[in-house]
Amino acid sequence: MNKHNRDSFASRWGFILACIGSAVGMGNIWMNPTRVSLYGGGSFIIPYFIFVVLIASTGVIGEMSFGRAARSGPVGAFGLACESKGKRRIGEAIGVIPVLGSMALAIGYTVVMGWILKYMVGTFTGATLAAESVDGFAAAFGGMASSFGNNMWQSGALILAFAILMFGVGKGIEKANKIMMPLFFLMFVGLGFYLFFQPGARDGYSYIFRIDPQALANPKVWIFALGQAFFSLSVAGNGTLIYGSYLSDKEDIPAAARNVAFFDTLAAFIAGLVIIPAMATAGAQLDQGGPGLMFIFLPNLFKGMPGGSLFAIIFFVAVFFAGLTSLINLYEAPIATVQEVFKLGRKPACAVVGTVGLAISILIQGIVSDWMDVVSIYICPLGAGFAGIMFFWVLGKKFVEDSVNSGRANPIGSWYYPLSKYVFCGVCILVLLVGAALGGIG
Repeated sequence: MNKHNRDSFASRWGFILACIGSAVGMGNIWMNPTRVSLYGGGSFIIPYFIFVVLIASTGVIGEMSFGRAARSGPVGAFGLACESKGKRRIGEAIGVIPVLGSMALAIGYTVVMGWILKYMVGTFTGATLAAESVDGFAAAFGGMASSFGNNMWQSGALILAFAILMFGVGKGIEKANKIMMPLFFLMFVGLGFYLFFQPGARDGYSYIFRIDPQALANPKVWIFALGQAFFSLSVAGNGTLIYGSYLSDKEDIPAAARNVAFFDTLAAFIAGLVIIPAMATAGAQLDQGGPGLMFIFLPNLFKGMPGGSLFAIIFFVAVFFAGLTSLINLYEAPIATVQEVFKLGRKPACAVVGTVGLAISILIQGIVSDWMDVVSIYICPLGAGFAGIMFFWVLGKKFVEDSVNSGRANPIGSWYYPLSKYVFCGVCILVLLVGAALGGIG
């Protein structure tokens, strides 16, 4: 695929919504509310906001600009960075790491999307809320999450994602996100409005907005807030970089990054305003994160709520939209790489990547949690770190500033380059080391 004939986004907001879709996913919905609950409510939100601003102002801008400057995915972009040193092939080899990370994360996400599709369909048939107790919901989820218990559903989710991906960037990814992202926000805002009038919801709001000085002084709160912000914004040297490669030189990337960070944070905040008050109305303590929250505890909660069946339908449809947009982004990096490296057309590349993704996702169903832990703890921050090093350290200040300032009316401040070169790259290393030591912080 000639980099000068690359597909592209048809509009600025199409690109922004695609990036928001890539960032808004399960981390916003099942992990952020849990972290807010476990680490002091507003005392967690404050450092989370600080780190979102830091990472969006450095790493997100950098990955978008790097992709646009190279007009390529990670393999071509890293190769470009090393070309002046006469080591293009080494750069291309390093660029394979974030592509493999994106593929591995997409494969794990495919399994999760199968679960979500089954539960979404089950809210219409009644199957999702059929269990009689939390133990019954746990047993139902355990049977689905076991090896080969999800084949049909994850195949269906993958087919939906690739049906969109085969249409390309402008006609597929952009159009899908223009529909799914606004609907996601509308549905969650509607759920939040409904919960506002439920008895006991006030306790949930009080918890979200309370500030505990002791929690703010706890280093663990700041560490997990950093991990949440890092992974929520999807800086991993793959998806954001590849979306940037489809941008024209007229687009203002720092402004786009600001919008992406704002709406991603808004999604996380709205999810907290829905889930934490929902748990409060039932007198439950939100002490469970990950899949258990969404597939065991929340369905059990919905079952006992007034209008719980309708609540469950809206919730799982919205979650499916959020998950599908993230899945599309994760598969885009390997698809674009196969197109570039093997000179394949869009549809053959989708067929190759989709076949591999489906086969491996079926095989890893029983170990998907461990699979996702390894990818998120090691490969994602490693990919982000390599992208940061290539862009900020190898290509240098002039290249970075020219790339970032393309399309801007006013040049970005002199603070940008040193903050990105030293602080953001240091953050990537910190997330990798601390995540490995603690078994994950995202």
